[in-house]
Amino acid sequence: MGVLDAMYTGSDALRVHGLRIDVCAKNMANVDTPNYQRKISVLSATKAGSFGGILGAMNGDDFSSVGGGVIQGGVSMSAIADDPDKGERIYKPGHPDADENGYIRASNVNPSVEMADAILAQRAYEANLALVNTTRSMAFKALDIGK
Repeated sequence: MGVLDAMYTGSDALRVHGLRIDVCAKNMANVDTPNYQRKISVLSATKAGSFGGILGAMNGDDFSSVGGGVIQGGVSMSAIADDPDKGERIYKPGHPDADENGYIRASNVNPSVEMADAILAQRAYEANLALVNTTRSMAFKALDIGK
């Protein structure tokens, strides 16, 4: 993996985990909104091959035999899905969102779960920011060696 590949992987991950934090914030903002379905970030790996496939393709200590010397990877947000769990039904016949029987659904957002998800997304964001900063520092050190 080259320096630019590491930077691209880190920048993609920063974007994805920033979006995860946005989804958590939207869920927290709608914790008391009737009929709101919690949103879930669906992440997927963009790596072309599995770890086992990469190990199987290597010959001894020759890392250049894997994909022409380039091991690509990363993460992407493939979708933002609705949580399949339903909120509690509450009888409020005068409410504008009530169904024909007078029931509304409470939001299915659990603030504790959202805070835990937001903390995980924040830590992943910070780890990828450290990756980008370390890669940038390594690139500058390599340039200094060439002087």
